[in-house]
Amino acid sequence: MQINKVVVVAAALAMASGSAMASNNIGSCGWGSKLFDGQSGIAPQVLAVTTNGTSGNQTFAITSGTSGCTQDGTVSSSWQTAMFIDGNKEALARDAASGQGETLDALAALIGVAEQDKVAFARTTQENFASIFTGADASAESIRVSLRDVIAADAGLSKYATAI
Repeated sequence: MQINKVVVVAAALAMASGSAMASNNIGSCGWGSKLFDGQSGIAPQVLAVTTNGTSGNQTFAITSGTSGCTQDGTVSSSWQTAMFIDGNKEALARDAASGQGETLDALAALIGVAEQDKVAFARTTQENFASIFTGADASAESIRVSLRDVIAADAGLSKYATAI
């Protein structure tokens, strides 16, 4: 029973830390990433994070630029975007369908779309509405992932995909 609690807590920590996308994401560099390279699933992720966290090697690796870590990593988080989409799904769908609106503007600001790219962002969401909003029952997460994929596929907007 006690081991199950530890696994659940470790998995929750791994998922929370996994929402920060960066080249120096916990588990994506350092010894943990090397030991569990190519493995997928919760257990290898938890073990990679645990290896990095308990040995303190990731901090050294980022500082020194070793073990797959870089010194120029950018930390961004998709959890704010996911929460925004979840709380504004209907209004965002309306704005995206029309290619304009306060909610679409707020999303663009949240993910850091530069002023000169806002028109292209709005147009792209409008043109790809059916791909982003796949149905009335689409989850906020599926909308976020679809939006990220659409933005990543656009040469002029792809730099914003990691913030989604």
